Amino acid sequence: MTTALPEWFYPGPDGGWTADMLDRLPPDAPRHVELIDGSLIMMSPQTAFHMFVLRRFEQELIPPDDLAVVREMTVTLGIRQRPEPDIMVVDKTTLVTMKTTSFKAENVHLAVEVVSPESMDRDRTTKPIKYSDAGIKHFWRIEQESDQPVAYTFELEPAVKAYVPTGIHRGRLRTNIGFDVDIDLDLSRFIG
Repeated sequence: MTTALPEWFYPGPDGGWTADMLDRLPPDAPRHVELIDGSLIMMSPQTAFHMFVLRRFEQELIPPDDLAVVREMTVTLGIRQRPEPDIMVVDKTTLVTMKTTSFKAENVHLAVEVVSPESMDRDRTTKPIKYSDAGIKHFWRIEQESDQPVAYTFELEPAVKAYVPTGIHRGRLRTNIGFDVDIDLDLSRFIG
């Protein structure tokens, strides 16, 4: 069974959607909507793998006191760019109100994407380029391999504004992104 999109979705505003319009979508709009190149992207239902990886990273990613871990929020990269990384580490000073819905790129220390079949191209190609162009220093892409996460970690090379790989992590993610990170990647205790 398919569901028709509501009337407000078609054809979209003149000139396309803009980042500020996401905060004014109608109440019946999906909870998680990204804006990429002026187009609204609806998120597919998440898998158990996706949920457990997010839970693990949210629990074990422990930044210093001046930073905070957030999830299911957007980063505004430009007038027609407002993607929603699965997890971000942001400057805590930007959390000035409980009504915050998006962060500026310069306040994002790390963006994490957990790849799913429907987001594969965006998570592997589109989003990393947009994040690096915006100056986000660290990017991690989490892939599923035999029901376990594999973390591909990247750091921004500032002279060319491109990400360079810093590691491929299986079993455990140990790195430093201005603070030490040590995350157990074994999800076997969650699987029946």
